[in-house]
Amino acid sequence: MGNHFFLFSYNKMKSGDPMLISDSRKIKEGDTFIALKMPCHDGHQYIEDAIQKGAKTVICEHGNYSVKTIIVPDTQKYLKEYCYQTYYPQIKDLKLIGITGTSGKTTTCYFLYQFLKQFQKKVAYIGTLGFYIDEKIKDLANTTPTVDEMYALCIEAKKAGCEYVVMEVSSHALAFDRIYQLKFDAVGFTNLSREHMDYHKTMENYVKEKQKLFTYLRNDKIAVINEDDFYASHFIKEGNQNIFFGKHGKNAKIIDYKTEIEGSLLTFSYKEKIYDVTLPFFGDYNAYNYLMSLLILDALHFPMGNLIEFTTNLKTPPGRMEAIINQTNLIFIDYAHKPGAVQKVLETVEKQKKNKLYTILGCGGNQEITKRKMMGKIASEHSDFVFFTNDNPRDEDPKKIIEEMLLEVTKQNYKVIYDRKEAIREGISKLNQEDILLILGKGNETYQEIQGKKYPFKDKEVVFEILKERKN
Repeated sequence: MGNHFFLFSYNKMKSGDPMLISDSRKIKEGDTFIALKMPCHDGHQYIEDAIQKGAKTVICEHGNYSVKTIIVPDTQKYLKEYCYQTYYPQIKDLKLIGITGTSGKTTTCYFLYQFLKQFQKKVAYIGTLGFYIDEKIKDLANTTPTVDEMYALCIEAKKAGCEYVVMEVSSHALAFDRIYQLKFDAVGFTNLSREHMDYHKTMENYVKEKQKLFTYLRNDKIAVINEDDFYASHFIKEGNQNIFFGKHGKNAKIIDYKTEIEGSLLTFSYKEKIYDVTLPFFGDYNAYNYLMSLLILDALHFPMGNLIEFTTNLKTPPGRMEAIINQTNLIFIDYAHKPGAVQKVLETVEKQKKNKLYTILGCGGNQEITKRKMMGKIASEHSDFVFFTNDNPRDEDPKKIIEEMLLEVTKQNYKVIYDRKEAIREGISKLNQEDILLILGKGNETYQEIQGKKYPFKDKEVVFEILKERKN
């Protein structure tokens, strides 16, 4: 059997030691695998798989294995301390910007990433879209990666010459210490609505996890807060440079914004000046995302005049209110998959519609059940007609998922089509002069996950395929 011993301290680690890997699928010959034991996951069941893939050392809490084995009392604690003590010195001078909230994290971070690039700054982005340096490097399994991958990405960014790292910070990341001991130069709070109640159980618990990010600040301790959100006061911390914005903002006040199909016209006051900005994207909520990115960078001493000038070059992330124009019709593809996000998108488009609004919507399987009826009700109330369909049913019965979405739907303005491609096909076929079609839930995802398998599927590609068929 392997060489077994107990390790009670972390001070013997050296900077030349290998990066520990907690995902057995990523193991290569000679790597060290650490079996993380968490409430929803036990890495010990993947140890043999890691060994077969070439792991030469295993760190775990129990067991006998055929390779060098290190037994520790708590693998999560070990990994966090290992990453911090071994790798933090290499990345401590990276300027970190973190955004948290239920909705808007991705878009706000993407705006920040684009702004910094326009200032000729070398910047990395970590979040739902994946890992970017100059361009996309790779996809990520989680919005905020596990602590070992997070440190590895920061090291990669540092080696590539990055000065800034912009990242989305999820509630799970904060609960599981995925950003353990990282210190941020600026953070932002977008908004809060019910999400992940299957894990957090209560909104109070959810808020407490999100609040943690605002205690991880350093230097000027910049904290930008959407004051219009009900939970804004929970993110005000003594000692931080708290910057507020919103319709009644203490620092930046939104005077007016008008949403047009082509974009938004935003008027806001800041530091005794009034700014009129044409935003090259759609949606009132994106005005909030934009303003947060603007205020963070202003606080980091980037000139407001340049920020306003660079605004015209901003783009929303792929799959976020991505518009396809088909004659007089607009087809929007959006990632909205939470009740609050679905409502914001629908209310925004509903204000602008000239004729009918059709919506295609599903809910993911193996996730919080209570949000399904809320999303179904919201879609029915704010659409002229809804096609309920599959999203990523995963291991659940698609019929059961849609039945739960229909629990509080009282209007008879819907049809169930389980095949997502057929739902999109019928949605497009219904469009008349100046109608709008919203396809929600998957955004830029490139697959559908059904019974443990991922099948190629991208809403945008399906739309173009169907439009091409209709022309022929």
